[in-house]
Amino acid sequence: MTLPTEKTMKAKAIILLLTAPLLQAGSADPIAPASTPPGKWITPLIDIRTRYEFADVNPLDSSHAFTFRERVGFKTMEWHGFSALVEGEFSQAAVDDFNGGAPGADPFDPANSPIFDPETNELNQGYLQYQGFESIGRIGRQQIVYDNAAFIGDVIWRQNQQTYDAISLTNKSVDGLTLHYAYLNQVNRIFGSDADAPLAPGFTNIEDIAASAHLFNASYTGIQNLTLGGYAYIMNFKDVGAWDNNTFGLSGKRELYGLTLYGEMAWQDKAGIAGDDDALYVHVTVSKNLKTERGDLGALTLGVEHLGQGFKTPLATVHAFNGFADVTDAARISGAHNGLADVYLAHSIPIFFGIKWMNVLHAMGDNEISTGYGLEFDSVLTKKFDDHFTAIAKFAFFDSAGDDYTNNAIADSLPDATRLSLELNYTF
Repeated sequence: MTLPTEKTMKAKAIILLLTAPLLQAGSADPIAPASTPPGKWITPLIDIRTRYEFADVNPLDSSHAFTFRERVGFKTMEWHGFSALVEGEFSQAAVDDFNGGAPGADPFDPANSPIFDPETNELNQGYLQYQGFESIGRIGRQQIVYDNAAFIGDVIWRQNQQTYDAISLTNKSVDGLTLHYAYLNQVNRIFGSDADAPLAPGFTNIEDIAASAHLFNASYTGIQNLTLGGYAYIMNFKDVGAWDNNTFGLSGKRELYGLTLYGEMAWQDKAGIAGDDDALYVHVTVSKNLKTERGDLGALTLGVEHLGQGFKTPLATVHAFNGFADVTDAARISGAHNGLADVYLAHSIPIFFGIKWMNVLHAMGDNEISTGYGLEFDSVLTKKFDDHFTAIAKFAFFDSAGDDYTNNAIADSLPDATRLSLELNYTF
């Protein structure tokens, strides 16, 4: 375990001193922090999480991580439409018997199962914002999430958030139509401020990735019970050319006969590690709310997500897809897979004392729907105590069936994996 340095302690003290005299409740929405209340020049932003996580990924050694993460900062009051937000992020490991996931990260032990929550001290967000003319523009380091984060996300599950050095614009001039555009110059990844060692020849580091990416995203809700979406993501990465891709997609969500129907399709060129393939993406779900006169029986969702061979999502929140054991994540990011079809059934229900319980069963195979890759079971308990405290318990078990997931001669099939985490979140 590495103790905080004097420099780190001073940085935390400065931010806390700036915010302490002005404490008042702010928004818990991570994408668009609430406007500063009238008469308050500064609104503090405080988000604290403590988590124990266990991971056992075959054939690696089991890992134990007991980590603490603090995000502290402030948002200024609007002045003629202008405002600013500054937020630091600090993580510590009280128990560091795990692999933080990248050379230079603390801890980093490739013999241990990966838990990507290394110690870090960094600027998480820092941007200037202008709001006016039914638009919001931001320049600087910022959080960006589009749609369900399948392509552009913030990896909010991990202690160190993924943010972007970017210029972004949102416009709502037309009723029901929301337009987003962002230009990304750099991707600030989850591996922390110390992960600055070269990952491979020609690869500067894994801490931050230089990019030149244009992101276009639109959604329209002007038709009753129907939401339409579209996007075009043109991504180029200076140090990781294998991540380059051009992706174009459409989506639709409809309420019909008591069901919620969702469908999405995307086409991508430069798919695969060599970037010389085309690939398709399809995601379809059917959901039903099971409330009856006798009580709330929860909600049931049947879904199929399919990635053609080599389809890559380098900026996604991949933890939200294909099970919480995270066995498919690395190749989904890079496109180094032989195709992935995930058929899943999810059920969520309120049980007692305000606890929500969700269970999900995944059957995963390659380009054809099958169980060739394996089966996964996920279970999540969530308890929101009030506007500030939330507790989450999460369990995931993946049972590998042995089919080749990648073309890597060292580890073709997905590994058996078990993950368990317990956490408490505080937001002010």
